[in-house]
Amino acid sequence: MIAASAKTYHGRIAPSPTGLLHLGHARTFWIAWQRARQAGGQIILRNEDLDPQRSKVEFVQAFMEDLRWLGLGWDEGPDIGGPHAPYNQSERTHLYRDALQRLIASGHAYPCYCSRKEVQLSSRAPHAEDEEAIYAGTCRPALGMSNAKAEGRKPCWRFRVPDGEAVRFVDGHFGPKEYVAGRDFGDFVIWRPDDVPAYQLAVVVDDALMGVTEVVRGVDLLVSTARQILLFRALSWEPPAFFHCPLLTDEHGVRLAKRNDALSLRTLREQGREPRELISAWQREKLMG
Repeated sequence: MIAASAKTYHGRIAPSPTGLLHLGHARTFWIAWQRARQAGGQIILRNEDLDPQRSKVEFVQAFMEDLRWLGLGWDEGPDIGGPHAPYNQSERTHLYRDALQRLIASGHAYPCYCSRKEVQLSSRAPHAEDEEAIYAGTCRPALGMSNAKAEGRKPCWRFRVPDGEAVRFVDGHFGPKEYVAGRDFGDFVIWRPDDVPAYQLAVVVDDALMGVTEVVRGVDLLVSTARQILLFRALSWEPPAFFHCPLLTDEHGVRLAKRNDALSLRTLREQGREPRELISAWQREKLMG
């Protein structure tokens, strides 16, 4: 049983409508739902539809149908409303922009004019396997600015990490974790050149303003958690607790590709599979911590 009460525990399920709901994500959402219900708390459904090219309305309807087929419900969401509306990220851009302006005003964010290719060429190798390369700091104010501004490029905005600062947290599943800013990750994008808020900033704003007390997600986002804790601190918000789940893998320990439609809940439904089969398998994994 989780040590939380109905008054304090708020979890969230946050699918992205860029395709059918993958089995691995469904497993993570089931864990989030279970932890909220065991705590006697509430669960929020948030539609993370910030990708304007890939987000589709039909996928929103599909993931809600598939989650309900799995037996998961929610207390707040885009279909039923609630005190933290709107629940579509595409309708919350003004909140992300306000947070960006606060970070700029406090000196935590700066414009970056580097192209993607320039970043790749100048980046240092990442410390953690499968993590993005570490930005070299070319456009950091202390290092001078590249000449890209004169070329008329639109900048992204990066969060300036406090180099050498250790970010420590206790994960609900994996225990104590520590990542060092500037070594394990560098200055990261919080606002894209196409005027779209980046994932790192949007989820921090939403989790804070929606009162989320525990974030449940995959272990591949552990380093992102360190980044986001720094954002919470810079915005004077208390970070939630974090619980990272092991990734879904095949019999050889290889991560199952999330783009594989054969592993979507919709496909499994059409094949005649029953929710209890999936849930029984997940229960045997003893993933709840």
